[in-house]
This record gives sequence, C-alpha cells and structure tokens, in this order.
Amino acid sequence: MAIDKLHRALVILNGKQAANPELRKSIYQLRDEGHTIWVRIPWENSELPIFIEEAIKQGVETIIAGGGDGTINAVSSALMALPDTQRPAMGILPLGTANDFATSANIPMDIHAALALAVKGKAFAIDIARVNHDAFFMNMATGGFGTRITTETPEALKSALGGAAYVINGLLRPDTLKTDTCKIETEHFNWEGETLVVAIGNGKQAGGGQQLTPEALIDDGKLNLLIVPARDVIPALLTNLFTNDKNQHLIEKTTSWVKISSPHEMVFNLDGEPLSGETFTFELLPEAIHCRLPPQCGLLS
Repeated sequence: MAIDKLHRALVILNGKQAANPELRKSIYQLRDEGHTIWVRIPWENSELPIFIEEAIKQGVETIIAGGGDGTINAVSSALMALPDTQRPAMGILPLGTANDFATSANIPMDIHAALALAVKGKAFAIDIARVNHDAFFMNMATGGFGTRITTETPEALKSALGGAAYVINGLLRPDTLKTDTCKIETEHFNWEGETLVVAIGNGKQAGGGQQLTPEALIDDGKLNLLIVPARDVIPALLTNLFTNDKNQHLIEKTTSWVKISSPHEMVFNLDGEPLSGETFTFELLPEAIHCRLPPQCGLLS
C-alpha cells in the first residue's frame, strides 16, 4: 500500500486558540501519521517574518494561518514580503468569529478536516491585492459603513451572535451611517460623489457573511468593485444585505486596479486590518501566492 507523502508545516496560531483541546488533538494525530507540524503564537505581527524564516530553513512547505480573517491577512502579508521563489504555500485553519474567506472558499469548519486540508491539500495559485504598494489583502477591503461595522463591533457581541453581530451592531448605531466623499477611478470607469459603502473584493464576503462582491473569484485576475452611493442609502443597504435581489442603485465593476481619493481621511478595512489615508491605490497581483484549498472551493473559476 502506498504511503502518502509526509508534509512539514508551521501553524501561526492566534493566541486566543492556544488552549484549544480539539486543535491539540488534531495536531498530535497528524504528527502520529508522520507529518511534521510546528506551532508558533506571535505576540505581534513583527514576529511573523522571524517564525517564517525559521520554518523555511527547516524545510517547511506550508505556513498555516490559524485564526480568523485578520490572521489570514497577517500571514499572507508576511509571505508576500518574501521573494516569490522562496514563498511557501499557505494553509487556512478557520478559528475566527466570522471566517469570511474560509466560508466562501468552502474550507471545512471542522478543525481536523481543515487542518488536514491545510497540511496535505492541493495548493492552487491565487491572486492577492496590494494596497498603496506595501499592504495586502486576500479577501476584501471595505470602506464606509462596511469598515465601521467590522472594526467597531464589540467583542462581546461578536462572541454571542457570531457573524450576525456585525450587521445588527451597524443597524443599531445611526452614527455608522456617515458618508464618505471620494473620487473612484478604474481602468474603464470614473465616479465621484458621496458613498455609504465601498468594497473591493478578491473574495466574495466580509463583515460576517455579507456578500458584497458575490461574483468575485480569487483566480480570475480581477478585483470586484462595489459602490453604494449615499443618495440611495437605505434601499441599497437593505436590499444588498438582506435579499438576493440586485439593486439598481448599486454600482458594480470588475477591474485590475482601483484608485480612491478623498478630501478627508478615510479608513479601509483590509481583512480586519484598518488602513487610513486620503488616497488609496488597489492593484491585483495575479497568481501571487499558493493556497491549499478544497477541490470544491467556491472562489476558484
């Protein structure tokens, strides 16, 4: 009987999951099969390059993000700092609150199944987005209402309600409905005005299950842009968040790059990481990273 290839992986684990008994059991089980798995818990993101460099020297093939979308962002960003010839594959172990990227990608929520996929699964070449030349996101960047509901939702509410907490908190907070004045440019489209939501998607959803760019794919060489103009705030918001119907007021485009400028400071949420400024340039980097994904991945073409 043929023996499966033995793999070497490093799990970058969110500290909140350090004592997770199911995770420990799954790691020990894969080690018993002969796979080599290290675990590191970074105190801050600046430690990631050190852990990853250590792991590469030990022959690790895969760096696994063990946490939510913020952990995925931190790990993928650290990998993008490496030369492409030295970049290990990435695995995803969804242990966060919303797990938007993992959900869209059909990565199992069962810890053992997800870890086995992250260690042994097939690695697909996927796109990643770069912002202002030195920040990255794999899933989505959101500005306006989308940013506020994901960065300001209380931890207690997230723990109690999961992904639904983002929307509920947003609708209960009238102050989140502030608008942003901005100019948006793409390769074939220009727009200027007041927005409630701007989303640039490589993946489909953010904010705990809100499909802001439902047509997005991570291997199509395109970003998906959603603009919700402020003049149509309530109908567009409610239609987009709570029904599957297309709203005529929403602006949806596909593009390889987006430039957004504003006369005031805006905040974009890059997979959980806030980035503030008055000018943002988003560009897609095709097939920039390899990620271990299921064959039925909902984000692949």
